[in-house]
Amino acid sequence: METTESNKGRAMSNDIRICDKCRHIRVKTMVSKLQNIAPGTDVKVGCKSYCGPCSRYAFVFVNGRYITAPTEDEAVEKACKYVK
Repeated sequence: METTESNKGRAMSNDIRICDKCRHIRVKTMVSKLQNIAPGTDVKVGCKSYCGPCSRYAFVFVNGRYITAPTEDEAVEKACKYVK
């Protein structure tokens, strides 16, 4: 039981955000993929005022870092190392 509680608290400490205007991701699939790598995390969706890179790459904001990649899957893969 103690492990479950500590994992639950750890997952909630992640700050993950994506832009709903990004042309290189599908919000529905991106949220699902991010929740798989960080169960229990509330992925926030909305404009991140990161329009330059957002117009050229898939990106995700994870715990204070902007992660960009050519595709949604690559962005999620890169984001894994920043998830707590």
